[in-house]
Amino acid sequence: VPGSGIVEPIDAMPGVNRMSVYKAVEAAKEAAGLGIPAIATFPNIDMALRDETGSDSLNADNLINQATRAIKKAVPDIGIITDVALDPFTSHGHDGILRGGEIVNDETVEAIARAAVIQADAGSDIIAPSDMMDGRIGAIREALDAAGHQNVGIMSYATKFASAFYGPYREAIGTGGLLKGDKKTYYIDPSNGTEAIRDAALDVEEGADMLMVKPGLPYLDICWRMKEAFGLPVFAYQVSGEYAQIKAAAANGWIDGERVMLETLLAFKRAGCDGILSYFAVDVARILAKR
Repeated sequence: VPGSGIVEPIDAMPGVNRMSVYKAVEAAKEAAGLGIPAIATFPNIDMALRDETGSDSLNADNLINQATRAIKKAVPDIGIITDVALDPFTSHGHDGILRGGEIVNDETVEAIARAAVIQADAGSDIIAPSDMMDGRIGAIREALDAAGHQNVGIMSYATKFASAFYGPYREAIGTGGLLKGDKKTYYIDPSNGTEAIRDAALDVEEGADMLMVKPGLPYLDICWRMKEAFGLPVFAYQVSGEYAQIKAAAANGWIDGERVMLETLLAFKRAGCDGILSYFAVDVARILAKR
């Protein structure tokens, strides 16, 4: 978040905080010290900077790029994963440019490809587009290569479902009350596993280096199918709703929170995942360090 010295709890995600840039740097140092290889950063920008086209995503000094530069300077060995979806930057909360009540695919792809280059310039190691626009992977790869960023990887959110598990995250980045309509026209229907594999195949053809499944636990079958189909590194995103329900049940004494957390992470590994993005990362790294 903008400002300095800020560590602000997120009500729907106990133990997770919004942080100003240099507090985020401190958190990155702790993560690196625990052996966490990479972190993903997401901005909650001022409302005054949000507009219909998400234009602040193209600002080289926007909040996400400030954080990348600061973390890379202080913790050069930790990987930084950045998202080029427009939802943190739009006034309507959608992942793309909205015109006449519809998401404009090609115009959005052009914008996110430009944003990807700017994020790579700031020091991002992996671009992870979560917007689910058609053709974005090829456009991003072409733009990165043309700008001299051949070594910047692309982690495609190849299968991002129109899920009910994202609510706490939208609170975290300040888009929960902004969203007009829903995202069902460009995210994948939760019932349609075949479409998920077909979309992933297109991303592989266009040059994706890694594939992401989001959410994670409800879609372990998709993780397994993607690993079997493509052989690329497959990642699961254990999203905010998955995190929140475990924390809430543990807080009420209904489950053993630590055991359930570890069991869910093991399930991802068993399903063929090579990596996991999780709000539990620091917690589990501390547990593993003790063991």
